[in-house]
Amino acid sequence: MNSTLAANVAAAHLGFGIGWIAWIVIGGLAGWVASKVMGTDAQQGLLLNIVVGIVGALLGGFLLSLFDVGTYGFGWVLTFLTALVGACILLFLVRLVTSRR
Repeated sequence: MNSTLAANVAAAHLGFGIGWIAWIVIGGLAGWVASKVMGTDAQQGLLLNIVVGIVGALLGGFLLSLFDVGTYGFGWVLTFLTALVGACILLFLVRLVTSRR
């Protein structure tokens, strides 16, 4: 796991990582698509979609790091898919915790 972290840090330091504006754009798109998939789009606005997408990207990245998988070198597609899956998991967990039965 340390080798993946070191490669990610080195790639970010050399400028191969995506910038913070790209994280907002990817996060917003991933959060919006996840809200459509999970059926929560009516309750969420643009800002919440961005937050869900970014937190989902962190969650997805963390889950991938458990299996020693990094998203660097695979470009925007894997980064977006990681954020999308993480955002769907996040929305599922929020629904699980907040649902009234």
